[in-house]
Amino acid sequence: SPASPYHHGPAEEMVTFQSGALSKLCSKDQQELLDAIDRLRLEGINNYVSLPQIIVCGDQSSGKSSVLEAISGVAFPIKANLCTRFPTEVVLRRTLDISAHVSIVPHEDANATEQKTLSAFKEKMASFDLLPDIIEKAKNYMGISTTHGKAFSNHRLRVEITGPDRPHLTIVDLPGLIHSETKNQTATDVQLIQNVVRSYMNEPRSIILAVVSAKNDFANQVVLKLARAADPPGHRTLGIITKPDALHPGSESEKQYVDLAKNQEVEFRLGWHVLRNKDSDKEAKNVVDRDTMEQQFFTQGAWTELPLAHLGIDKLRERLSKVLLRQIASELPNVMEEIEVKFEACNAQVQKLGDPRAKEAEQRLYLYTLSQSFQSLVKAAVDGTYNHSFFKDAKTDTGYRQRIRAVVQTLNERFADEIASRGHHYAIETYHSRVVGDQMVLISEEKFIEHIEYLLKRTKGRELPGTFNPMIVSDLFLEQARPWGDLACQHVQRAWEAANQFLDLIIAHIADASTLKTLKKEIFGPFMDEIRNEMMEKASELLIPHQSGHPITYNQSFTDALHTAREEQSKKRLEKAVRSFFNAECTETDIQHQTNGYCSGCRKTYSSVGTNIKELVNTLALTEPNPQRFAAQEALSCLNAYYTVAMKRFIDDIAAQVIEDKLIDPLESILSPVSIFGMDSKQIAIIAGESEDSRIEREQLNKQLTVLQKGMDTCKRFTGMKFTGNSLFVSSTSNANSAAGAQETPNPSGGAGKRKTKAQKDERKRPQNAEVQLLKPPLEYIRDADSRSRLAPEPGM
Repeated sequence: SPASPYHHGPAEEMVTFQSGALSKLCSKDQQELLDAIDRLRLEGINNYVSLPQIIVCGDQSSGKSSVLEAISGVAFPIKANLCTRFPTEVVLRRTLDISAHVSIVPHEDANATEQKTLSAFKEKMASFDLLPDIIEKAKNYMGISTTHGKAFSNHRLRVEITGPDRPHLTIVDLPGLIHSETKNQTATDVQLIQNVVRSYMNEPRSIILAVVSAKNDFANQVVLKLARAADPPGHRTLGIITKPDALHPGSESEKQYVDLAKNQEVEFRLGWHVLRNKDSDKEAKNVVDRDTMEQQFFTQGAWTELPLAHLGIDKLRERLSKVLLRQIASELPNVMEEIEVKFEACNAQVQKLGDPRAKEAEQRLYLYTLSQSFQSLVKAAVDGTYNHSFFKDAKTDTGYRQRIRAVVQTLNERFADEIASRGHHYAIETYHSRVVGDQMVLISEEKFIEHIEYLLKRTKGRELPGTFNPMIVSDLFLEQARPWGDLACQHVQRAWEAANQFLDLIIAHIADASTLKTLKKEIFGPFMDEIRNEMMEKASELLIPHQSGHPITYNQSFTDALHTAREEQSKKRLEKAVRSFFNAECTETDIQHQTNGYCSGCRKTYSSVGTNIKELVNTLALTEPNPQRFAAQEALSCLNAYYTVAMKRFIDDIAAQVIEDKLIDPLESILSPVSIFGMDSKQIAIIAGESEDSRIEREQLNKQLTVLQKGMDTCKRFTGMKFTGNSLFVSSTSNANSAAGAQETPNPSGGAGKRKTKAQKDERKRPQNAEVQLLKPPLEYIRDADSRSRLAPEPGM
């Protein structure tokens, strides 16, 4: 028989529910599923992975506490405003034993001492009358005070109630939203509470129970605005209308709230539910009377238009149980996958930290391990074999920078292009592009020949007229190759920076943050600075032959280039002679179409063909009459030929002797087992000794690993579980393969190609509601034609 929550008897002290509908929802598998989620939450999984839960949100004075009391049968203090300063988790379970326990679940940000103190808070209630005193005690543990100290806490009060008449349900009650500051509630409190409510609402697996009071215009209630912001489509929000008896029958306000309950004003996928709250000042204080009065209220007036499944506390308990079970059943595979992913990521971080390193032998062994991994990765990157998991997608910036061979090849090609396009001081229009760099001067060929003539006059030696001093080619080349030094230095710096970035990525991959810093400071930094100096010195050394002395080459390419240059000069001279003979106006077509000794271009009539040939031969036989100019042209041909040969040699020398020999080859030796062997104890301790930060990080990671491991162990029990209609069961194939299952796998898409067994055909014929099978991802949803969505409201929800 029902008993008052304020009665002080033994077993009958806890309030009971008279609801036959609850028996449909309380199977052993359901209880285990809900208990598993609670265990995950208690283990702290929710600090790393969002868990399915129902959260109760509402404005202050919206009747939220009364809703929680009606659902749970626990009379939470209202007037004393004791439960508005921290989240309260109410856990209801149907068991044969009757019990009530209160504890504090510390927030993840609490330090070790605070966590130990708060976790020690555990109270057992013999009567719910003791709850206000227990809550006051919990406030003191959390350090909450309305006059001094902090006004709000992120720690969670957990109230766990079990009994044979309890529904299977877990609800988190959040502080009431405040519209504006008051004498006892500051603007900081207003914002703080909103932030906490938002954080719970934004959890992607939270079912939002948005409580709206009919005493106020629903458009002005903050909870709907926050719920819509956190869940724009309304897929995981269930609206609760309280205090409908405050509305005048037949009024416009009542009509608006009835429309709201019909999901016509503010649409939620889970719909709306209406409750008539108990008025503690005017009505009986036992739950049975409250439920009776509520039932009577909904049998009259406009509320009769609504489905019975959406009215009253008894239907709400049933509805919430279904919603929570469906949410857990649909999300559990994703939770399991997310836990595994985070476990692997956490485990990788722990592996990177290595074993604790308090002794020199442990520290030296750690560095030996690092050096082996380092050399392996450097060799793979230098050889261009990118098969290791270290190498990310080459299309990403990080993946490209990890491939040092590809980066160096690209930089060398860029350097070759820069030398070819911007390496000459004078950009001669006939030979070079008109694009002029910083150190380049655009000049015509005629002007450059005049420049050479001027230099020939200034550098005359014993050479005969029409010839030139070979050293003029040296002077011209030194002037023309002037930009090489700067371009080479830029290339060396770019390659060095690319190698530095490459090393940073490798160290970050194999070492923890603390060791990374000391490795860069003690080994990599000094080593790379020395490498840069050696690269610059070698580049300067390679420049010397091109900046002083005289041109030297025995490369056949020079002879070929000189021959080509002289041919080009000859072609230009012949073209000029031909045009002079036929006049500048004569085109090639004009010359070819001369008839009867007449040229249409120059409009001349020639007496005989023989005269034309003789004059043409005489014209072609003419050479440059000015010996100084002829010598300048020859010097230009030699300059162009030698510049081409020297430029190619310089590009190859920089790539081979600077980039490859001084930069790439030494990378593998920066951190080697041999170098580790040669380090003294002090240096080993500086580099590999575990810092306080690393020790703390290791502790945190190991704690997280333990939590995630427990979570995975908890979830393994439910691999293969199915949720069908209003029942939840564990598939018989979750632990062993049935004979039918061994023959073939059902095709959920209905495609052809495999014969189905009789059992599978019968399974397809079952006219059940939406079915969800909890297997490892991907999660398969098997719906009948009438099922709209896994979160859509169904009859009876």
